[in-house]
Amino acid sequence: MKKLLLFITLLSVSCQNNNKSFPIDNIKNGVIYEVNVRQYSKTGNFDDFTKDIHRLKDLGVKIIWLMPIHPISQIKRKGTLGSYYSISDYKQVNPEFGSKKDLDELITEAHKNDMLVILDWVANHTGWDHDWINTNPEYYTKNSNGEITDPINPDTGQSWGWTDVADLNFDNMEMQNEMIEAMEYWVKEHDIDGYRLDAAHSCPPSFWKKSIDRLKNIKNVLMLAESDGYHPGGFELIEMFDMSYNWSGHHVLNSIYKKENNSDDLRENISRNINDYSSDHILMNFTSNHDENTWAGTVFDRYGKGAKTFGALTYFLPGIPLIYNGQEYGLEKRLEFFEKDFIPKNKSDFYDFYSNLNLIKKENNLLNIDSKVKFEVIEIENKNIVCFKRSKANESIYFIANLSDEILEFKTGIKGNFQSIIKKTNYTLESNTLKGWEFHILK
Repeated sequence: MKKLLLFITLLSVSCQNNNKSFPIDNIKNGVIYEVNVRQYSKTGNFDDFTKDIHRLKDLGVKIIWLMPIHPISQIKRKGTLGSYYSISDYKQVNPEFGSKKDLDELITEAHKNDMLVILDWVANHTGWDHDWINTNPEYYTKNSNGEITDPINPDTGQSWGWTDVADLNFDNMEMQNEMIEAMEYWVKEHDIDGYRLDAAHSCPPSFWKKSIDRLKNIKNVLMLAESDGYHPGGFELIEMFDMSYNWSGHHVLNSIYKKENNSDDLRENISRNINDYSSDHILMNFTSNHDENTWAGTVFDRYGKGAKTFGALTYFLPGIPLIYNGQEYGLEKRLEFFEKDFIPKNKSDFYDFYSNLNLIKKENNLLNIDSKVKFEVIEIENKNIVCFKRSKANESIYFIANLSDEILEFKTGIKGNFQSIIKKTNYTLESNTLKGWEFHILK
């Protein structure tokens, strides 16, 4: 059997364009956990989430990402409660979630449990009742009639449909400075550890460079961009950040389940990412997040019985995995975006699944973010099977999975005695059979 080994140096977290590099040791064996505060519990407040922080250790969480915590605009609000991304004040918290004191207690508890807290930051636009609308209308984009507009698609000249927000004008340096000062506020006054930057490609690279330089002079913050190198702004923009979304890989996973793509496309995507991104940039791998869950569907809508298979894959690919709150409970519904909803925290085998993945990750350094670990793609003739290897010195660990619902045979020619870490059974990798959606992590 022919084997094509693609050696890949794993991505590592660092920010070489700034005077400080983010300390990778803080997160190298962990995961990111996205918190939708409104929907996390029936009350939807900070306190209820804070009570659960200690539990996140079981899931290997090192980074807590809070969706926007700011007050939501009333004017042009969508639905009853509005979008988290329609912000009326960058320096306040949404009273529905609690107070700044409550937020500080959340941050303190996270730090006690060796976790970082990053805030979702929306720089591209504000809500329509932000003070700037009246005090500084020049901060906003205007049409030919001098009217402030919502964000416009540059390719079509038409509205994106985000009518509940007003587009900011980044040609205005005074606005940029006020925006950065607001970002500095949460680092200085509330000791947050960084930001997830909404639609990062919608703001100019020069703005992000100033932001990052100023923030890292206060604290060595982690900066996660909701973008990738294939969005507008390209790699010139994305390499400014410590971390970014693996959107392209995510779309490939979705399309594999729909049988629009196969393992060849995934191998090609991994190879392209490694070639295109610098070795000091890290990708966030995911099967769900707030956008995907609400607008595209649950993991069961998009992956069916393969939900665990694709979830395990995000732990093995180069980068860092994300858990969207509720995934650990096998969340089977799309959470409302503009109304109150909540995550039923029913015990399910998904909690044990993610806890087990975390334990495997902690006990196997080869699954860490480490520039000395090599990633190999093993080519198999069957287009519905993937096989990967991570190695360092004389140690190695493999991942093999059937990305279909059919029983399939495979041959790799890889000899040796292997143990399936998840199944805790011996396994033959040289040639074998995989049931539908069956996967193994092998040592």
